[in-house]
Parts: sequence; structure tokens; C-alpha cells
Amino acid sequence: MRPIRVPDRQLLPARVLGRTGMRVSVLGFGGAVIGIPDYLRPTGADEAREEEEAVESLARAVERGITYFDTAPGYGEGRSEDLMGRVLEPVRGDVRIATKVGMRPEHDPSAWMESVRASLERLRTDHVDVLQVHGNTWTDESAQWLLGTPAEFLEEVRGRGLATAVGFTAEAPSGGVETLVRSGRFDVMQIAYSVIYQGACDYQREPFGVIPLAKSLGLGVTTMRTTTSGVFQRLLHTEFPELDPARISRLAIRFVLSTPEVDCALVGMSEPAEVEANAALAADEADRVDLRALHDFFGRRGTRGRPHGSRT
Repeated sequence: MRPIRVPDRQLLPARVLGRTGMRVSVLGFGGAVIGIPDYLRPTGADEAREEEEAVESLARAVERGITYFDTAPGYGEGRSEDLMGRVLEPVRGDVRIATKVGMRPEHDPSAWMESVRASLERLRTDHVDVLQVHGNTWTDESAQWLLGTPAEFLEEVRGRGLATAVGFTAEAPSGGVETLVRSGRFDVMQIAYSVIYQGACDYQREPFGVIPLAKSLGLGVTTMRTTTSGVFQRLLHTEFPELDPARISRLAIRFVLSTPEVDCALVGMSEPAEVEANAALAADEADRVDLRALHDFFGRRGTRGRPHGSRT
């Protein structure tokens, strides 16, 4: 593997990841796409070629100023962690690495610790910067469960120095997520938020939702599903088949980067060209969406651009 050239200056805008105090690039590298077979890609791809491109994409991400890398043991049974470990080990002091641990009520905490130690081994590091509970959706009941033994386990892991900060991931906002945010037990929240999943940070209400709540309470915020995992692209393609999916993804990334309450927008990138394009987009702070103007329903900024006959 070729040597990685770490930039000698900050190439991308950075934000502070809540009370962790870590400065992270506004664009982060999401590790699912380089780990899970056929995830968001056509089936039957050449595995050796995919791995080669994943390694080069990770290296290129470091060189283009991306400093936050998010993965999980469930991304290809450790494949994503292993790839990140191989590539990022020489530059470990220059990047932040986040991974996850799966927790279920039927699991014993010893299994959780075994998972953490296996992740550290694959990542070739003695600690991760952020360890997150790999969640799905959080009900009131499951949130209360998480605040018991699982939260105590995370605090133990943090206390042992195996993780600098701890957090949880969520596919959607809910009362359970709000309970977790308000608990004071977590440093970071990762949540699904995008141009079509705006409930976590609703700019119709200046803004409203669990993301601004988390920020007000000092949590760092990262986003999953930044490009909607292809849903937005497929939806638009049903009506506008001529649209380039890459341009749609660009719009989706711009939308999340335009949300100041988000510290780091995670994007899966399996090809070096994707890294180049997305890093250039993140670097251009003038190319952002005015979310307040976007949600101006009363014409305070004029009627230009309003669809003919639109009343809603």
C-alpha cells in the first residue's frame, strides 16, 4: 500500500464534536459501503477490485482532509474495520475513528467487551475516539433498557481508556431518542437526517427536533443516511429519468452540510472519484443551501421560484 500524505493544513471546514472537544471535518467517511457486500452497488462486482478501490478511497480521504471515519463490526463481519485499520494505522494520530457495539437484552456484557476488543484489533489501535451503541429505532422501553447495564458498560469502556467518547445511533427521532439525549450519559448522537428525513432537525420551526436539542445539551451530532441510501435518487428517477444520480447525491450532501447543528455528515464512498467530488463540495463553504429561506412559506423573500399555482 502506498504511503499516505497527511495534509499539513486543514483542507476542509471543521466543527467541534460537542463536549468531546474533538475538531472533526464536516464531511466524514461512512464505512458501510466498503464493508457490506453489494451494499448500494450492483451485485457480482469483482471483490479484489472493490477492495483495491476501498483502500485507495480511504487513503484519498485522508489526503483530501477528511478526519472522521465511522465503521462498525457489522459492516461485512468486520471487513470495514479491517480495511480502515490497515489504511489508517500509519496516520492514526491525525484522524478520529468511531465504531459501534451491538447490544441486545439477551447478550451478556462479556460479549459486548469481546466485540469491542475484536474491533480494536481489526482497527489496529488501542482505543477508538467514539464507541457507539449500534441502534435502530428507540422506543421508550428500549431507551430505558439502554440507560441501565448498557450505559454502565459504555462508561466502563470509556473509563478504561478503550474509547474517548461514547454515543448511540438511531434511524429516526422518537421519544426514546429524546430520553437518551436528555440522560447525560452520552457524548455523541448519530442519527438519520437528510433532505427527505428532516424530522430530526426541522427548519420550519427555527429549527426543532432532537438534533438541535442534542446540540443545546452539548452532544456531538453526526448523520447517517446523508445521501438517503439511494432512496431520494430512485424516487426522483421515477419522474425524471434523465437526472444524473450523482447530481442528486450532491444535492443531498449539500443539504446536510448546510445544517450548522450537524457536526459531521457521514457519506459512504467506495471509489476515489467519489472522495474527490465530495471533498471538493465540502470545501466550498459558499455552496450551501439557505435552509431558512428554503422553508419560507410566506413569501418574505419574494415569489420567485414558487411553482405556478402552488398553495402549499
